Amino acid sequence: MSVTYVIRFQVVPDKLDRFMSLLNGVLDAMRDEPNFHQAMLHRDPDCPHRLMLYETWESHDDVLEEQLNRPYRQAYHEALPELLAKPREVTIWQAVRADRKHGALQE
Repeated sequence: MSVTYVIRFQVVPDKLDRFMSLLNGVLDAMRDEPNFHQAMLHRDPDCPHRLMLYETWESHDDVLEEQLNRPYRQAYHEALPELLAKPREVTIWQAVRADRKHGALQE
């Protein structure tokens, strides 16, 4: 069963461009991973340096054992302490129902 991670970031305002550059590189590389389903990045309309990312993968074990250790993530993970105003918040979710414009998909 797929797993979705919701990750909230509070980026240091003058570090937002660097953060986005690193994160965009990770998101671009993730698309080629066979167990990747989707990702979407959101920005708080009232606070442009507050972001929320959700990403869905086929397997939590794969994420822990393989994905988090991919070389394309290294620079991003190493830079987070200087780029974030506070530690990121990560929560894990499992799908119960997915709706599409033309119908519902049940899991």
